[in-house]
Amino acid sequence: MWYQKRHNKYGAISTEYNGMIYHSKFEASYARELDLRLKAKEIEKWERQKKISLDVNGYHICNYYIDFIVYHHDKTIEYVEVKGFETWLWRIKWKLFEALYSDKPNIILTVVK
Repeated sequence: MWYQKRHNKYGAISTEYNGMIYHSKFEASYARELDLRLKAKEIEKWERQKKISLDVNGYHICNYYIDFIVYHHDKTIEYVEVKGFETWLWRIKWKLFEALYSDKPNIILTVVK
């Protein structure tokens, strides 16, 4: 069931899908797409809104909340960020996330716009 909640400061409308509240209609739509892929057995499983600690040389820099983590059958893990509007803070955190994770085996970083 779809229904809209409220606007955030960037104009996105919080939307409920399958009993969960997503930050935007776009994000809820992507969750629906992941459910369809799961039903079609294209992916193993998926998770939403996971906190990832971004640490450099033993120092905690910040936390990053990734929109989705998709687990593929070949054991590849895909981190998916659904972006309608990019802020300077998001760009910095994403660059740090890329620097820490992009060279790891079986990891895919994806931004969906």
